[in-house]
Amino acid sequence: RTLSNENGPRGAPWNVLCYYAEEISVRVPLQAVTTPISIWSEKILEKLHIPNIMAQDVPNLPPDYYTCQFRSNKLERFLGHENKDTFFKTTQRHQILYEILARTPYGSLKRGEVGIGRLVSEHVLTAAFPLHEGPFEMPKTPVDPQSLNMRQILHHYWARWACWRKYQPLDHIREYFGEKIALYFAWLGKTEHTFNLYQDIKHVNMFNLAGLLFDNGGTVFFSIFMSLWAVTFLEYWKRTSSILSHRWDCSEFEEIEERPRPEFTALAPMTVRNPVTGAEEPYFPETQRLSRTLTGNMVIILMIAIVLIFLIAIILYRTILSIIIYRSQNGFFIFSAGRIASLTGSMLNLLVILLLSRLYTYLAQILTRWEMHRTQTKYEDAFILKVFIFQFVNFYSSPVYIAFFKGRFVGYPGKYNTLLGIRNEDCGASGCLIELAQELLVIMVGKQVISNIQEFVLPKLKAWWHRRKLKPAPSQEVIDEPDSEPGLSPWEANYQLLVCEGLFDEYLEMVLQFGFITIFVAACPLAPLFALINNWVEVRLDAQKFVCEYRRPVVERAQDIGIWLTILKFISYLAVITNAFLIAFTSDFLPRLFYRYTTGSMRGYVNFTLSVAPANYTQSHMTCRYRGLKDDKGQPTQDYYHLLAIRLSFVIIFEHVVLLIGRIIDWMVPDIPEEVEIKVKREHYMAKEALAENQASFLETIIDGSSVFLCLLHVFPLVVPQSLSRTVLEEMVQQ
Repeated sequence: RTLSNENGPRGAPWNVLCYYAEEISVRVPLQAVTTPISIWSEKILEKLHIPNIMAQDVPNLPPDYYTCQFRSNKLERFLGHENKDTFFKTTQRHQILYEILARTPYGSLKRGEVGIGRLVSEHVLTAAFPLHEGPFEMPKTPVDPQSLNMRQILHHYWARWACWRKYQPLDHIREYFGEKIALYFAWLGKTEHTFNLYQDIKHVNMFNLAGLLFDNGGTVFFSIFMSLWAVTFLEYWKRTSSILSHRWDCSEFEEIEERPRPEFTALAPMTVRNPVTGAEEPYFPETQRLSRTLTGNMVIILMIAIVLIFLIAIILYRTILSIIIYRSQNGFFIFSAGRIASLTGSMLNLLVILLLSRLYTYLAQILTRWEMHRTQTKYEDAFILKVFIFQFVNFYSSPVYIAFFKGRFVGYPGKYNTLLGIRNEDCGASGCLIELAQELLVIMVGKQVISNIQEFVLPKLKAWWHRRKLKPAPSQEVIDEPDSEPGLSPWEANYQLLVCEGLFDEYLEMVLQFGFITIFVAACPLAPLFALINNWVEVRLDAQKFVCEYRRPVVERAQDIGIWLTILKFISYLAVITNAFLIAFTSDFLPRLFYRYTTGSMRGYVNFTLSVAPANYTQSHMTCRYRGLKDDKGQPTQDYYHLLAIRLSFVIIFEHVVLLIGRIIDWMVPDIPEEVEIKVKREHYMAKEALAENQASFLETIIDGSSVFLCLLHVFPLVVPQSLSRTVLEEMVQQ
């Protein structure tokens, strides 16, 4: 009841709130920021005198303040200190109350029996959550928008499908759900807006020849564009993140303000002094953590090996299915044998990917908890890294195989290579690039469709089932008490909502999608279009879940999106190299360019790409040809080595040019805007002044009479008032 008390101020005594606010470094306002918040696209449209259809007037905009960490002895220096009921925001009260509940032991500390989270996991309690601020539905009668509660504002101006083209009210999201969730939606919104550029850049003729649709000269320039887009997007996000983290008072959260996890505090075997804060904090030896981390890495390697085993099984499945279809003597199926085997193999691969993902995520949670990371940020970073490494191999192993290995080790007529006694796979008549595009569309779009259906349908089914379980039996529906209210209490109504499962799955889905549209964009230029559509849907689905279907989560602070940014940087650099190799070795762009340069036309190009089988391979006088640049003995020709040199040169030039331009963009765009740096310095100055002025006012209050004060300064002329502690001053006055 303490955490779900909607009356707010009566949830905890004032002195308790002050103690824990100082303990967890809650930031409180010093002075209002008068500079208006601006959006770059809004400025551009205003200068061009173009109506901004994305803008909307959202009521009750949370004010922006210069802030500093709360100190009880400086209470009178903060804005709003006169009203104790409203001095701490609702979300700050939630943080304080949850901090108390999360650190209170209820049993043996050695067994980690600490905190309300463990009580819920052991089913001692059914749930612990803060309450939503009233209903999300709009009143049936017209009302002043300023009178709406924050949940109604978020639903009407953000979560509805009609708001798909509007700016997200990020400050309102932060005010209601906290910085961590607001940063996720800010990042998701930036990917949505930057994907819009794709529509203006790429126009594809959908019904051209399949080979020319994805494998043409424009693919090179589009790959360069997408690689530079990835770098530009990350630089733009770093600037946006620095602006938001300062505006939301989280720019120093990880270095100074973040406290140890309750579970770590309970199970750590010793304490040491924090070199930054000087406080005694629980400590876990790094050597023990390292040994546990190495053990966890062995599990990761084992799971990756399992993924590769399944990949080999799917390769064998495609080959065996093709053989079975060829022997069926059905003309229609024989003609499409390779396509049927490839398509069904892709679907089977998607099913295996989704099943292994759930299994490994569960294992990663156990391993990360066992490693004993100090803070929640480090815990989440370790967990995310484990899962991403596995998911990277899980999702991308099949596309990488098709892009760089399939058809490379087939051999030649009369001497074919085999795997477990079965002939190695070869690419279809249109080449491996089209097969790769098909694989990408099946995995990426298939996962998007499945995920969106799950996010749209499953919450409603879960909510219905949850309410059904909570519904009393018919014999219990009769109420004997005449004064009882027919409606549910707020905490009972909120209890019928679903538990918020965090942001990990949401981030993982978007990061994997980012990999698909950058690493393999040369093979499937349509991938960013599907990503754009998915992001439009994802923002609204996630908004509706948080506002309408989830219990209100406890506010969590965050400085940025964490290790996800490092992973995105890794993907962007890998995308440059991968696209260079795709264009050079998988597509026919360079062979066509080489043939046109050497012969002056494209006449006879198909015969150029085919080699003649050895004479002893066929018993008739018919000539048999196969794909490859080899002589009649199966050895590479001179043209093969010329083309190999061109391909390697292209990879080096492509990679260096794109990365150089990316570095120039990184150098030209500072991570922290100048106006933010000025605000940071201004805030630090104001915090320092608050401390000095408070101590000066303390001198005036504890010393009665100006003569005593002047005498004190005369007796101790070398002592600066700001350097005197409260105890020293009191002793001096008593003397």
